[in-house]
Amino acid sequence: MNVLARRAADLLGVSVAEARPMAGGDLSQCMRLRLEDGRVAVAKTGPAPPEEARMLAAIAATGAPAPAVLAVDATLLVLEALPDTGAGPGAEADLGRVVARLHAATGEGYGWHADYAFGPVAIANAWADDWPAFWGERRLLCHAGHLPAPLFRRVERLAGDLRSRLPERPRAALLHGDLWSGNVLTAGDRVSGLIDPACYYGHAEVDLAMLSLFGRPGPAFRIAYGPSEPGASERAPIYKLWPALVHRRLFGAGYDGMVEGCLEAAGV
Repeated sequence: MNVLARRAADLLGVSVAEARPMAGGDLSQCMRLRLEDGRVAVAKTGPAPPEEARMLAAIAATGAPAPAVLAVDATLLVLEALPDTGAGPGAEADLGRVVARLHAATGEGYGWHADYAFGPVAIANAWADDWPAFWGERRLLCHAGHLPAPLFRRVERLAGDLRSRLPERPRAALLHGDLWSGNVLTAGDRVSGLIDPACYYGHAEVDLAMLSLFGRPGPAFRIAYGPSEPGASERAPIYKLWPALVHRRLFGAGYDGMVEGCLEAAGV
């Protein structure tokens, strides 16, 4: 039996009847397990499984769908397997409702209870009361030393101008933190689960910008979610820049075009 499956069986106290690797895990190992008691589960590694478990619990507490945590230790997370059969015609509207429900939960400041990571890229989440400072320091300037100097100088110029571009104290919404289509499970007209979070509290537009980084939800999403805030289109490239920078660090110079596109859209 696969080592991951064996460790999951030990955590659960149930034998594994079948284990199959799952596609899509660039930054972690992931296995789909059929347990001897008939349940189906997902076992995955990650940067901090106990923290991911807390994030999934926070999402579920809002009423948004998320997989239940079946077992967790310092290196492994075992989750219920949720249906993922594909999106029906009503799924976009349901995603709008789900994300609105998530964002209705608020924190007392910007950040999270612990730092996190995307693979080797650290995500600093220390609490702040000043949103432009949080975004500049924790999401943009943190890439110093990891980018070509001319590219980082443009990032630095943008970070220095955030007070004129971002609201000082937007409502501190609970963010998924990595909200792209691959982390949204659907079954017909319903969203069955939000997975692989990197949660923190911040401006709700961050998640909305991420949703449009590799595609764009249709009008049904926006109608169900609610209207845009004034100036959202000008802020979107600033918020897309962070995941673009993360992808550049993780996967190389092939993402320079995405980073430069965000900077150009932001007028830098």
